[in-house]
Formats: sequence, structure tokens, C-alpha cells
Amino acid sequence: MSEIMWLLSFSVIFYLASMDIFTAFHILAIINNVYSAFFFFFNFYLFMIVTERERGAETQAEGEAGSMHREPDVGFDPGSPGSRPGPKAGAKPLRHPGIPIQYPGMNQLSSSLGGLSLQSSPQPESLRPVNLTQERNILPMAPVWPPVPNLNLDLKKLNCSPDSFRCTLTNIPQTQALLNKAKLPLGLLLHPFRDLTQLPVITSNTIVRCRSCRTYINPFVSFIDQRRWKCNLCYRVNDVPEEFMYNPVTRSYGEPHKRPEVQNSTVEFIASSDYMLRPPQPAVYLFVLDVSHNAVEAGYLTILCQSLLENLDKLPGDSRTRIGFMTFDSTIHFYNLQEGLSQPQMLIVSDIDDVFLPTPDSLLVNLYESKELIKDLLNALPNMFTNTRETHSALGPALQAAFKLMSPTGGRVSVFQTQLPSLGAGLLQSREDPNQRSSTKVVQHLGPATDFYKKLALDCSGQQTAVDLFLLSSQYSDLASLACMSKYSAGCIYYYPSFHFTHNPSQAEKLQKDLKRYLTRKIGFEAVMRIRCTKGLSMHTFHGNFFVRSTDLLSLANINPDAGFAVQLSIEENLTDTSLVCFQTALLYTSSKGERRIRVHTLCLPVVSSLADVYAGVDVQAAICLLANMAVDRSISSSLSDARDALVNAVVDSLSAYGSTVSNLQHSALIAPSSLKLFPLYVLALLKQKAFRTGTSTRLDDRVYAMCQIKCQPLVHLMKMIHPNLYRIDRLTDEGAIHVNDRVVPQPPLQKLSAEKLTREGAFLMDCGSVFYIWIGKSCDNNFIEDVLGYPNFASIPQKMTHLPELDTLSSERARSFITWLRDNRPLSPILHVVKDESPAKTEFFQHLIEDRTEAAFSYYEFLLHIQQQICK
Repeated sequence: MSEIMWLLSFSVIFYLASMDIFTAFHILAIINNVYSAFFFFFNFYLFMIVTERERGAETQAEGEAGSMHREPDVGFDPGSPGSRPGPKAGAKPLRHPGIPIQYPGMNQLSSSLGGLSLQSSPQPESLRPVNLTQERNILPMAPVWPPVPNLNLDLKKLNCSPDSFRCTLTNIPQTQALLNKAKLPLGLLLHPFRDLTQLPVITSNTIVRCRSCRTYINPFVSFIDQRRWKCNLCYRVNDVPEEFMYNPVTRSYGEPHKRPEVQNSTVEFIASSDYMLRPPQPAVYLFVLDVSHNAVEAGYLTILCQSLLENLDKLPGDSRTRIGFMTFDSTIHFYNLQEGLSQPQMLIVSDIDDVFLPTPDSLLVNLYESKELIKDLLNALPNMFTNTRETHSALGPALQAAFKLMSPTGGRVSVFQTQLPSLGAGLLQSREDPNQRSSTKVVQHLGPATDFYKKLALDCSGQQTAVDLFLLSSQYSDLASLACMSKYSAGCIYYYPSFHFTHNPSQAEKLQKDLKRYLTRKIGFEAVMRIRCTKGLSMHTFHGNFFVRSTDLLSLANINPDAGFAVQLSIEENLTDTSLVCFQTALLYTSSKGERRIRVHTLCLPVVSSLADVYAGVDVQAAICLLANMAVDRSISSSLSDARDALVNAVVDSLSAYGSTVSNLQHSALIAPSSLKLFPLYVLALLKQKAFRTGTSTRLDDRVYAMCQIKCQPLVHLMKMIHPNLYRIDRLTDEGAIHVNDRVVPQPPLQKLSAEKLTREGAFLMDCGSVFYIWIGKSCDNNFIEDVLGYPNFASIPQKMTHLPELDTLSSERARSFITWLRDNRPLSPILHVVKDESPAKTEFFQHLIEDRTEAAFSYYEFLLHIQQQICK
């Protein structure tokens, strides 16, 4: 059949186009697929017939060419932004009379292929069928980049960065039925307050918004004329205010489409008093510290007080910044830091059943007016409770007192806790059975034991107060219950299992580095966030730490640059009348300097009507992160086994749906489009993650913390938790290196997470997000060990090594430069563990090799066979 098509195509081209054999062969050579070649020549055949019929008329028209210099009407409508122009009804084909017909050479032919036939255009790489059971090495050698939406070049340049705003599908299905057919999740991943090096800040008396849906003007609106613009979400036509006619950047008048709001998809407005319910609050920080015997023994107070002393002047704020301290064991201790006192004054409240403030003032003081007293307290605190015998913890009453203290202003409460609360409101009992840690069936107690902490958090949120929890515990502390205080008040959760100042120095160092970031990073107060989308789309489930005030308004007492959010979407009305949809998130907050600001991000995506286009636009990392959030909710509301089944079914359903669209599909093969080729691998990694794994000993607090991280981490950090990156580092070179701040950073290729990639002659670095492992093979080159680790040979490397020494060798410089580059811009400082081959510590390292089989979980290949078996049922 293929030989006949070649001969037929060749003879048609040769006969009608009167081409020589050499040219015809060149034309055939550019066609990669035999079937595509057939459609190409068929269209070319029709094209040449029309040309032959018109050739005589054109020859006759040559005499009139001198008077026909105006370019004829091509007949294309401009269409909406991002859409391909279409021919007007009755438009004539493009012809320039007076120009003799020329047969297409190689250059002209290559440039015009797309116009001849849709079938002749090459298939996008994202739709290339991949046989997953045969192509075993599917992990790319470089990090996976987010897909770029299929928009025209101008819109691509204007679109929001995927670091801030990302959708699971970069091609939005036209209907809910089409989305259902694709069996893919639709949702958004947001990182709205991330640190930005460039951010257009707009000061204007008039913030231009749609009068109907209140969308902020953005690059994807359309200007009907200089005085009117059309909203890209609800399509209402709005007037352009007079002030908006002036462009402050170019200092010109009459070009509203060139203003920065319309040229940037991420902007920040300085808000007017219209956006304030009260005067902007000052930055207020309250530290609530566990000082029971357990806490003093752990030694965290020394690290915290030292970090505060070092960063006191770097706390975000202005001249109004206020700060306060409380400590607690079985009683609650307040500290009077009023300016003019010779030393801090401790005030003790022992009635924890009816908590009250011992004095209405002087417990929250101006940072700069009382700085010396604050320093005195921080220097004294680590030793004040050294001899305590108090073992109880009245955390609940301490939080009630903190709420009363913060209610007049709002702000941030930082709670440090080391054990189960054992007295007063909110006391908890141990719910963990250590014998059930390796259970393959039911995992219990993933939800809270009491609603005390949730109710308190909602009260705090109503008074613009967020609660951040630092849990430093060596025993079970019921994080499932304690986490509610942060989840519903828009706070953060930090967890340090087995924390001890001297016995676990790596955790102590991690706390110190985390505190430096925590105390100095940007912060927004009394914030709300609203997400809007094009008419026809709707949001139905939000993920993150917040309180949902109304259907689409999230209340965020605090917002920080390390907070991520997710939202699920559905298609309520068909999108047949539009070629583009847009999403906009607006974050209204008070800066630490007392300014009311609005940060706005706008994302634009194309609408498609074919299933193939939906699959072509899958953002597999965004999809897996959204599914992870959904699985956490399912684990708590239903069961862990239900969540695991749902994750497996997500792979089965999507690949089965894709398989039904592919003709000539072998039933014995497991086929995925290239856009989804990593989907089964990522789901398997998720099933082996601490949050969802079974059959492996997992402490309940560790599991709950992993779930908390999934719900609030931005995508870029969450992906490293789900699927770590593995690099070989004993052969680092400058080939392909990048330059960062006058530092050369090697870029070794990624290795798949399997023991088969490890060699005993090598050294490998695994980046798990919050922890780094350096695995040293037993036969690793002694030169590398000496140059990078500072020891003469493998045997001399200590079992618990957590630092790389700064050695004056090229190998050391390269390794440290690469690790420093990986560490930069992380919300949590990773711990480094050097793991020797055959040492007991290697167990944790090998648990992250998710492509390998364990006693309780499939290998990657076995998982693929399981998926294939489920599809064939």
C-alpha cells in the first residue's frame, strides 16, 4: 500500500506540476509520514487544478498589471486575540495579477505547508504516542518545564508567569462533556504572593475595573475605541475613565492600551481608602512559648531567642511595629515590657479555666521604644526555666489569652509547642497506636480529635489574626488536631520531629535557618483573595490555609511569599462562543509598612473543541499537585485506602480515555500521549509519599505533616516532595553550567529514581525538597571523597555527617555551588545527610527510590502492568 501511495503521489506531482524528478524527490523528502504525504499531495493536486484553470486568465491580465498596484482584499477577519483569523464569506483566494505563476521551491513549500491541509501539519510532540511498558527511560535529563499555552506570540509575551499562576490544562475544553470524556482534573495552582524581582507598582486615583463583574483591567481586555473597553471575563463594555487616558510611563495622552495595567499580567496597585474597612493595621507579632520541662530539655529557646536578637531590626514593619511575649506550662506568664521599666516584669495567670489579661496595656509594646527591654527578656528567657519540674502544657488557655491580646489590632501569633496539650481547654490524649504504623489497611485519626482549635482559629481569622505553629516534638503530639489552629487562620505549620538542641544538631540547624527566613520574609496583613474566571467557568473547591468567607472570597489574616493555593474548576456553560478564557486572582492586603495594596495576576488560555487538543495541553505537574490536594481531602473525609484508589483510578481513567481516541491501538500496549507519559510515575511517587504510603512504618504526626505540606506548598516545592531529583555529583563539570551571581553552577543530568542507576563507584545527590541526601558508594573514588568531604577514604567518613566542608579544591567548589543553587529560594532550609553505602541510615534514602519495588508497594514497571490490567478489565 505504501509503495502505491509513493508512486501515485510521485506521478501526480510530476504530471500536473511538470516538475523534474529531482525537485519532486526533494518535496517527498520533507514529508515524514507516508499518510501525511498522501493528504499533502491530494491537496496539492486540487491546488494545481485551480491554478491551471486560472493560468490563461492571468496571462491575459498581465497587460493590465501596470494599473493594479493596490493589494487585493485577502478576506480575513482579525478575530479575537489569540484566535486564528478565518476567511470572510465570499472572499476570493489571494492572487496578485501580473505576477507569473512559479512552482514552489523548497523554501516556499516549507513555509506554506500549513495552509494546504490540516493533515499535513506535523503532530505536536505532546501528542506523540508513548508505549510506557517499552519506553522505560521516560524521565527527561533536565527538569520538566510547564507547557506554554498555544496562543499567538503577542499574548504569550503578555501572559502570567507559570510560577505564579498555572492551570492543569493549558487548552480548556469547550464543554463539560468534553472534559468528562478526557477524564482529567481541571483546576488552578496559585502562588500569589511569591517574591518578585520585578513588579509594576501602580499609584492612581482610579483603579479601572469592570462595572459588572469587578474584574481589574488587564492585558486581555479589548479596546473598542479609545473611550471604551470590553471585559474579558463577562464581556461587558465599560467606559475608559479620563485619568486612564494618560500614560504615566510614556507621559503621553490618548493611548490607554499602552498603560502598565494593560501591558503586564502581574501588577500591584496602591489602593485608596475605598479598599479599607479601617485604617491599615501596624505589624504586630506575638510569640507564645512552651516552657514546660520537655521544652526546656529540648533546648529550642536558645535558638529562638538568639534568632530573634539577630533579626529584631529586620522584622517587617515600620515605626508602629509592636511585639509581645507569653510563656506557658501549667500556668500562663505575660511580660510587661512598658518603656521606662528597669527590667521586664513577669505577670502570672494561674486560673487557666477563666483566662484574663493581667493588664490591658504594656503586653504588646512598640518595638523601637522598648527595644532594650525586649533584648533583656530574650537574653534571659533561655535560662529562666532551667530548673523547672513542670511537665504539663496548657496550650489551649494560652491560645485563648493570645486571642484576647491580639483582637484589637490583629497580626501574627507564633506558637512553639513540644508536647501534647495536657491541661485546660483543648487538652488532648494520645491516639496513636505504634503497632499500626505499618498498617496496609486502615489508618485512623487523620482528622482532629476536637473542634476547639478550629473554632479558635476561626475566631482569630475574624479578628485578622493568624496563628503559626512550630511543633518540636520527640513524641506523638496529635498534629492532626493542633494543625487546625493554622489551617483556618491562614497560618503556617513547621514540624521538627525528634528535635533536640544537642542530640539532633541537624534539626537544630534547620530550625535556626527556618527562623531566619520566617522572621525576615515579606508579610501581608488583613488580606482577602478573590479568584475570577470567564463566564461559563466556575470554582467549587479551594485548597490551602484560609477561611472561605463567601463562595469565592478567601479570608487570609496573614499572607506570606511561601504560601500556595489550589482551586478546582468546572464548566457550567459551553464555551462555544469564545476562543479564549481568562482567570484573574486579586489579593488585597496591608503591607508591613501600612499600605493597602492589591496584587493582581491574570492568566489567558485557549479554548479547544477536540479531545486531542485537550490531551496536548495537559500540564502533568499541575495535574498531579491538584490530585494530591484532592487525595488529602479524601483521606480525611473518607479513608486513606479510598484516596489511594482514587489516585490509581485517575491514571486508569485518563489513559483508558486516551486509548479510545487512538486508532490501531494494540491492546497489549499501555499507550499515553507524551504530555501524560510522566503521569503514572508521578502517581506512583505520590502513593509512596509519607502522606499516602501504607505498609511502611510511618508515624502519625509525620503522615499528617506531609498532608499539611501538600495543602499549602507552591507547586515548585511540592513537586520535589512528590518526586525527588537525583543527580550524580562525583563527575561534575562546567559543561552546560550556568552563571549565577558570578558563580559557576554545574548542571548534571537527572537520574531516574532507581537503585539500578546507583553505582558503588559514584556519589549521588538526592533533592527531596526539605532534605538532601548524598549517597557515597563503597568504591567511590578517594580523590572525590578527600576533595569534597575532606576525608582520606570511604571508611573514614563519619556515620552522621551533615555538612560539606569548604575546601580549596575544584570538586568541592563545584559541589557546594550546585547544592547552594538548589537551596536558594526555598521556604524551608533543607537538612543535608551524607549516607554511606551499607550504613543503617541508607534505609530512608532508598525509600525515595520510587521506581523500585518494596515489600508493600509496586515497582514502576509492576505499577504499569497493574494499570494496564485495570484498563483491560
